[in-house]
Amino acid sequence: MAENKKPLLKAEDVSEVFGGLKAVADFNFYINKGELIGLIGPNGAGKTTIFNLITGVYVPTTGNILLDGESIVGQKPYQITQRGIARTFQNIRLFSELSVLDNVKIAYHCHVKYNLLETVLRMGRYFGEEDEITQESLKLLKIFKLDEHAYEVAKNLPYGAQRRLEIARALAAKPKLLLLDEPAAGMNPQETHELMEMIQWIRKQFGLTVLLIEHDMSLVMGICERIYVLEYGMIIAEGTPVEIQNNPEVIRAYLGTEAMN
Repeated sequence: MAENKKPLLKAEDVSEVFGGLKAVADFNFYINKGELIGLIGPNGAGKTTIFNLITGVYVPTTGNILLDGESIVGQKPYQITQRGIARTFQNIRLFSELSVLDNVKIAYHCHVKYNLLETVLRMGRYFGEEDEITQESLKLLKIFKLDEHAYEVAKNLPYGAQRRLEIARALAAKPKLLLLDEPAAGMNPQETHELMEMIQWIRKQFGLTVLLIEHDMSLVMGICERIYVLEYGMIIAEGTPVEIQNNPEVIRAYLGTEAMN
């Protein structure tokens, strides 16, 4: 990392202990603005715990997490979202009984300017902002080829479309850092290839920084610029895809001969 370049996100000696179990141990990493970084490791390595620490679901037992040079430790998840971090989940978490459109509109509401009184009385800025949110939500749905399903119930979408909806909802929060937790889980090879292209496109189109957890090595190696490898809550390697593919410790711990081919 360049001496004069401040990372967008930085973790300093972060540990998380549940009872007597150390789920994350002395975790140090950084991600610069505009990067697309991968976080990989075996099941149970602590990857999703890292995401939960970054997004305020958990508070680190020790250590610090900095966004734009300022600590976000102790802030609530909604406060961290407002500051510019959005995420998707390993297991899809949509508002399944609401419409596709409403799922996206909900995320926009973390940035509304109208107040509670204006909401209750349906006055002032309320109608103008609500109309703007609806139009922006429909634009996002069109980008993700979901506009024709806008008024359908979210749970009725096919699996791949639900994945796209979850990413669209995350983007509606207007993040500068997008965390993707196994976005290719359950997808076939064609869907994974389309997802790879989509991630690259939205990164450029929305000016995003992306941190990605994924087990599909073709996706990780195909789009990530740097990769961190976790084992038992500790980083065992960091480098470019080529460096990671040729790291003996990584091959031993996780990738294996078949995954390298």
